[in-house]
Amino acid sequence: MTTPLDDLLQHLRQPQVRDLAWTLLSPALLDGRTIPLRDPLAASIWRAEPQRLIDWLLCQEAEPTTLLAYLAGGSSRLGRYYERLWQFALQAAPDVQLLAAGLPVRQAGQTLGELDLLLRDDQGTHHLELAIKLYLGPEQAAGDDADNWLGPASEDRLGLKLEHLRRHQLPLASTPAGRQALAALTEEAPRSAAWLAGYLFYPWTQACAAPVGSAQGHLRGRWLHRRDWPHAAEADQHWQMLPRQRWLAPARLEQAEAWDEATLENWLAQLAADAPAQLLVRLERCESNDWQERERVFLVSDDWPGP
Repeated sequence: MTTPLDDLLQHLRQPQVRDLAWTLLSPALLDGRTIPLRDPLAASIWRAEPQRLIDWLLCQEAEPTTLLAYLAGGSSRLGRYYERLWQFALQAAPDVQLLAAGLPVRQAGQTLGELDLLLRDDQGTHHLELAIKLYLGPEQAAGDDADNWLGPASEDRLGLKLEHLRRHQLPLASTPAGRQALAALTEEAPRSAAWLAGYLFYPWTQACAAPVGSAQGHLRGRWLHRRDWPHAAEADQHWQMLPRQRWLAPARLEQAEAWDEATLENWLAQLAADAPAQLLVRLERCESNDWQERERVFLVSDDWPGP
């Protein structure tokens, strides 16, 4: 079953515009049971009349210069890139006022943190924390426990992220230092919530329950150890590594960008045994002769996640 995002991506080729569309239209990672959530566009006419948002995105595809220039002024880190995509869209949304982005909160010369977004719409003033997250589920431990879902580097945990949001990031706006930072921007106390997007990757080798609080329609992938790759990849499948800066929207590659089997085998042979987790996508050729992503997996070292 296709979604409006799937249909739209068939008409988008520019990688940054595809990432913008994915940012605005991909499903939430969580369902709101564990932390308060709010779609930054919840009160926008772009949600009430989705075709208006689609038309705007098609305009970005036709003339991406402004978007590309805006993104060039920011960090290349994936999380910052995701935030910048949201900032670009919210500045263009017809009925949302972006009051601040990345607003630092300081006390006695020390930075306590920053507020990702402060915006005003027809439903009031909102402080929102944004995150793009990719977590890998456990092979042995209970999958429903968010503490058992690890980031690709095995340092981040979904449970830890949720706890940090609950205890630090979301309350920050209501602290004395937070209120002082907001004083020049709004007289109304903002309501705080988060918006998390991303993918949950399930073990290739066995079933794993979804973590409590994950959205029913969350995006999924799989993960496997290096030792299992020869048994997992089928001969007629086309796999390719996807660099970190292209981890958001499903990949769409021109023929010149696509790897052949020899390139993949050479890349695997040169990959260090202790290399960081690598994102591989399975591609299929479409009618336009481009290659489109059909599945994504994380390939991790044989000792992942380590001691």
